Amino acid sequence: MDISERIDPEIRARLDQYRQLVGPDGLSGIRDIPERRRRQAELTALRAGPVIPDDVDVHDLSIAHGAETRGEPVLLRVYRPHAMTRSAPCVYYIHGGGMVAGGIASDHAKTARLTQATGCVVVSVEYRLAPENPYPAALDDCYGGLVGVADRHRELGIDPDRIALYGTSAGGCLAAAVALLARDRGGPAIAHQLLVSPMLDDLSSTPSAMVNTGFGAWSREANIQSWQAWLGQDFGTDRISPYAAPARARDLAGLPPTYIDVGDLDLLRDEAVDFARRLSWAGVPIELHVYPGGIHGSENLAPDAELSVRIRGYRQDALHRALCEEPP
Repeated sequence: MDISERIDPEIRARLDQYRQLVGPDGLSGIRDIPERRRRQAELTALRAGPVIPDDVDVHDLSIAHGAETRGEPVLLRVYRPHAMTRSAPCVYYIHGGGMVAGGIASDHAKTARLTQATGCVVVSVEYRLAPENPYPAALDDCYGGLVGVADRHRELGIDPDRIALYGTSAGGCLAAAVALLARDRGGPAIAHQLLVSPMLDDLSSTPSAMVNTGFGAWSREANIQSWQAWLGQDFGTDRISPYAAPARARDLAGLPPTYIDVGDLDLLRDEAVDFARRLSWAGVPIELHVYPGGIHGSENLAPDAELSVRIRGYRQDALHRALCEEPP
């Protein structure tokens, strides 16, 4: 059977439309990274609608945090439920894009809806992109932004004991790396981490990476190109830090309770499942969901599909259980 025939029918229909619009290999077939960024921005603009609910306040904040960011300011976008008056839980959101694309603007609608759905303050971080800024630039930005949020929790109306990391794809890599850094540096307390189809393993050699590719979603070739851009001259060597590729971390003990979800047709499936297994072996509470018919980025392709709605519901429930005394 052609593996694409196993894709959820609603998602498959949108995938076919997407391929007609972008090309048979999707955005991942565009090898030129600046051109891929341009086309992604165009697609984001085509999807754009009313993105700020009336009950969500939004403002941007620039944080300079010397040691972590090498003096570079980090831009954060803060989403706060309008009616929230007391110290609130915080979701620290790290966008995807293969380390080479995306930004707080491209995920603006998602983060606004996440704020509304969870009742949490959501803080989205703008990090520097590879290959112009290889490792550790994005990680420095993400960790420095988190330190700044924790330091300014009173100003932001955030409960510092109820901060969760939320990372999608490449953002999942960065979220897992931030959790490792916070553990090892005695940094901000992290109550929970939520990793969506996380990009964790620079080797790209698992069975799912070999098989679940080539049907217009994220491809193995694009995945390898992204790791090359992120790791620079260290790519393909034994010099890779676990903070650059968290699958290489030997010790996962002491990390926060973790939620991971991934589609069973996602090329990153095996590294996500393996990371969940190793977290569990290390004594970390772990919740893992592997969704039949799901591909990498399927929620972006078909946000209204029944599968996408169900996945978001499980994530929101996990955040409520981890951060909120009572659901909003």
